[in-house]
Amino acid sequence: MNNGLQPESPLTLLAGISSREAQALQAAGINTVHQLLRRIPRRYEDRRLSLAVHQLQDGETVCVRVHVYGAAWRFSYKRYFEASTGTDGDPHGARLYLRWFNMPYVAKLLATGMNLSVYGKVKVYGGKLTMANPDFEVMDDEDAGHRLVEAAMGGHPMPPPRTQEDFISIHTGRIVPMYKGLPGMAARTYRALVWRVLQQIPPHTPAPGYDAAPTYPYWQAMHDIHFPASEEMHRKARLRFALDECFKQQFRVAWLRRQAHDTPGQVTATCRAYVDELLASLPFQLTQAQNRCVDEIYRDMASPRQMNRLLQGDVGSGKTLVALCAMLLAVGSGKTAAMIAPTQILAEQHYRNFCRLLADTDVKVSLRTADRRYDTGLVLDAGQQDTTPRIIVGTHALLYKKNRPQNLGLAVIDEQHKFGVEQRESFIASGQNPDVLVMTATPIPRTLTLTLYGELDVSIIDELPANRGEIVTVLRNPANMKRIISFMDKEMDAGRQIYIVSPLVEESETRKQSSATAELARWTEIFPQRRIGLLHGRMSAEEKDQAMSLFSAGQMDILVATTVVEVGVDVPNANIMIINDADNFGLSQLHQLRGRIGRGEHKSYCILLSSAKAGDSGREKLEILCRTLNGFEIAEEDFRLRGPGDMLGTAQSGMGAVEFPEWLADMRLIHRANREAEAILQADPQLRAPIHAPLRTLVDFDSAALSN
Repeated sequence: MNNGLQPESPLTLLAGISSREAQALQAAGINTVHQLLRRIPRRYEDRRLSLAVHQLQDGETVCVRVHVYGAAWRFSYKRYFEASTGTDGDPHGARLYLRWFNMPYVAKLLATGMNLSVYGKVKVYGGKLTMANPDFEVMDDEDAGHRLVEAAMGGHPMPPPRTQEDFISIHTGRIVPMYKGLPGMAARTYRALVWRVLQQIPPHTPAPGYDAAPTYPYWQAMHDIHFPASEEMHRKARLRFALDECFKQQFRVAWLRRQAHDTPGQVTATCRAYVDELLASLPFQLTQAQNRCVDEIYRDMASPRQMNRLLQGDVGSGKTLVALCAMLLAVGSGKTAAMIAPTQILAEQHYRNFCRLLADTDVKVSLRTADRRYDTGLVLDAGQQDTTPRIIVGTHALLYKKNRPQNLGLAVIDEQHKFGVEQRESFIASGQNPDVLVMTATPIPRTLTLTLYGELDVSIIDELPANRGEIVTVLRNPANMKRIISFMDKEMDAGRQIYIVSPLVEESETRKQSSATAELARWTEIFPQRRIGLLHGRMSAEEKDQAMSLFSAGQMDILVATTVVEVGVDVPNANIMIINDADNFGLSQLHQLRGRIGRGEHKSYCILLSSAKAGDSGREKLEILCRTLNGFEIAEEDFRLRGPGDMLGTAQSGMGAVEFPEWLADMRLIHRANREAEAILQADPQLRAPIHAPLRTLVDFDSAALSN
């Protein structure tokens, strides 16, 4: 039967849905046919028919076809319905006892003489092979089969299946889809509902929106991804939807890139005098990578279009110095340059560094931040709104109207992933199409760079300055602390400082990991003569700033902390980092933490404490960290270990959820989608063609553009 459901048909048009089930779907935001089917199975169970009953083993989870030899109610410690079954014609006479607890409707569905397909876990109980509450389907009694599905659907009638084969392959005897739980609806009910909907969509119904893969019909692929006939069909269906998702994302990127390249900006690089003066005053030379990035930024800022550039570099690669050169270009051209940092500590650190580097110039450096409740010795610039060319460093306070810079020519966003999309856009909107430079110290795999930042021009600092101290990374068992303590004592006697990082703030009954507060007490007992401080995210801003200031000033020997020290903290005298339960951290996060040491001339040591055994995935990532200091290599390994998914928090990038993340690791697919998107925009930049109309919904399309 085919009643011609369409993608946007409300599910209320589907016969047999009870009000309770409709409410459960509506509560989950599922109101239409397409919304129901876009809820892709989270996993699959292989329930294809396999062994005869006499071949079954205790503990196996199997699908088996059986004949019912008897069925009746039983009672032991509780009442249950039992069916005695076996393989029809089996000379061994082996029996499998199916038992259903708290499922009285089963007694109305089964009878002696039926043939069933059952799926469940085999358990030897009282010397008998049993299955408790197995999934089952009647193989040779269509009426019984309908009663079973009607029971699963809440007692409502359903249209007959097109063929008996269609009916028997929903819950058993096939690769069965398993969906994320839905409150108020059984998994079996949801699966049957998806099956019914798929049977009622005309096969030639057009795909909703733009179809990037028309050679594989959308609705056929939808059937294959819910109820694949084989692993190969499932793989092909996922690839088809991955291509579709990849194209749509790359089309948005291509659109944004064209918009950015067509956006008029300000010429903010008319004079390099301040840059040349800064570089001449440095006691070292920029690396080749830094010089290359400065030149790339200069060319952008000297052009009349708006610069939109990503500056990507490993921890300690000198990104901030490159950004300062960019800001000096803007100041030399009569503009203001502003940098927004995610934390008070980092903003003040940048401010101090800029003041020190520019002490012999006439460039004014200002700090704009929230009001402080204690004296930091810094001169705040909040509320000052003249148009004098200057460098302004600030925190989220720069997003407020009273603190927004005037005459803004360059907006620099440090650790851009720490800001939401709206915050970044609000900061950029402070000026009239200012040039934009976003920075990240998180190395990103090449495929994700193209995906997340494809609309930006990318500059990469892929080498470290020669003056960086050596970092030795070692993996140690926490049971062997005696030598570590002796080594720490020796280094502190030499004037060095130490970070000790734990995953938790306080001890937890549910998570057996070290906590910063417990570590503070432990190390205070071990080193009673040392100055030990605490830093974690639950402390007030003032407490955090004070702890970090004392450590930076050398007035603290050991700083016990959580990952709040991950970003931006620069203490050249700190040369040891001990990371407790290191296998509980992500690989890239561990690399970021390690980047807090090795910032001076002293040899530094990162000690990873872990009880993970050889062969454990947690130990594998720690061994990778011990093997290399290259952040880009680590990013690729992290990408391999964790998979694409939402590795970088793509929601923060404005990209949204990714349903088919395998395309993120497929460079060929990304390039193919990008070429197709560029070809469409080249041929039809205003998307006037009727076939391209659905693409307008993918981008923030200005309808006024169509009338131009």
